[in-house]
Amino acid sequence: MSINWFPGHMVAASDKAKEALSEHDVVIEVLDARCPGASGNPNIERMRISRQRPALKVLNKTDIADPAVTAEWLKYFNSLKNTHAIALSCKKPGEATKVIAAARKLAPHRQSVVDNTKPLRMLIMGVPNVGKSTLINALLKKRTAKVGDEPAVTKNQTRYDLGPGLRLTDTPGLMWPHIQQPSDGLMLAASHIIGANAYFESDAATFLADLLLLRYPQAMAERYKVVPGSKGMDGVALIDGIAIRRGLRGRGGEPDFDRAAIALLADYRGGLLGRISLETPQSRAEMLAKKPEPEIPEAEAQAPLPQEPAA
Repeated sequence: MSINWFPGHMVAASDKAKEALSEHDVVIEVLDARCPGASGNPNIERMRISRQRPALKVLNKTDIADPAVTAEWLKYFNSLKNTHAIALSCKKPGEATKVIAAARKLAPHRQSVVDNTKPLRMLIMGVPNVGKSTLINALLKKRTAKVGDEPAVTKNQTRYDLGPGLRLTDTPGLMWPHIQQPSDGLMLAASHIIGANAYFESDAATFLADLLLLRYPQAMAERYKVVPGSKGMDGVALIDGIAIRRGLRGRGGEPDFDRAAIALLADYRGGLLGRISLETPQSRAEMLAKKPEPEIPEAEAQAPLPQEPAA
């Protein structure tokens, strides 16, 4: 199942961001540390490379991401040309200061703090709901940027003065028109980066459950009292088990799969499953090496099979 979400305002926002790049020295792209590859907007990368701007990749939400996997992602991003990566949690006091120090190193020619004639101009970008506004508020040391639990809260560019020699421009969360890899869309949906109207929560939760059983079976055992590697234990069975253990019943007393799916997503999004990462640089490389299976149009999928001619 492919998930795509590209609200109308993002078309204009993408055009404005492209124009703004010419006036900025460093692109700060905020990523979700649990899925840095899936949450990286390929259009942002293309835009900043076209303008020959260095990239600072900020892996946010590291407090709920697997630290060993985060270290692998930092090593990967820091091996790329004209790119530097740091990991932090915007909600932790003082963590945001890493951003300014790292950005300064990427643009050493913009260091005029005394007369402010050459301020360091930073453009902050990223997909929705990865913590851009939280990071900005941490940098400003006050709540100025609007923060929300739903994707695409910010709709317009906003400029901030961070002090002598420092300028920051915030951009709306930007998706891209077509997510080529179905697993990327499901990772983004599970991580609450895509608007809820673009996917079925049961689909996102089933994908997430299968992935968690594969990558973090012990965490699933501790949280949901399942036996890791037990026969017949897949994502659907895990969600059914959650429904039974939490007394989530539907009509006729059957386990309420949809409510249990929402519960699993809430546990993951809230960090209640422990420090979880959905992908590694290696798993992403392996995924990209495979061509996604072509989707069968719904009408075609539902059409009856042709009958054999009578003998």
